[in-house]
Amino acid sequence: MADDSQHEHTFESADAGASATFPMQCSALRKNGHVVIKGRPCKIVDMSTSKTGKHGHAKVHLVAIDIFTGKKLEDLCPSTHNMDVPNVTRREYQLLDVSDDGYLSLMSDDGDTKDDVRMPDGEIGEKINKLFKIDEKDTTSNCLRFSPDVVILTAMGEEAAVEAKEAPRQN
Repeated sequence: MADDSQHEHTFESADAGASATFPMQCSALRKNGHVVIKGRPCKIVDMSTSKTGKHGHAKVHLVAIDIFTGKKLEDLCPSTHNMDVPNVTRREYQLLDVSDDGYLSLMSDDGDTKDDVRMPDGEIGEKINKLFKIDEKDTTSNCLRFSPDVVILTAMGEEAAVEAKEAPRQN
């Protein structure tokens, strides 16, 4: 009989099996869609296709903006080749609190809380702060329905608050 210890396996991590990206033919990409350029998830802002030359393929010139840093990136790819497209999810949360160390306390529609998203810099961070402070003043009871909504974008293991909007008032 075989020794049982040789059949024991240890799995350090497991996930649902979903990939961070999927391949798509370069000619099938569209403006306002997403693509991975230089390992970064980007939104395509402009694209043009050159005609085939004497030798070779038509080439697609992509201009895109990194969805997390806002940096402009460009790439040139033969139209018949595949490029990676990130799986991007966009989810809306209610803002519960802003911690002293700069993290947002958020709640999803199903009641789950999320406390690991950093307050964004720049215009979006200012808007979140403004909405949170105004709503804090206007609220007489600690009711969640007055909390502003924050949109969180997730792609390739990164996430960031990309939009803030005032929640509709319910009386």
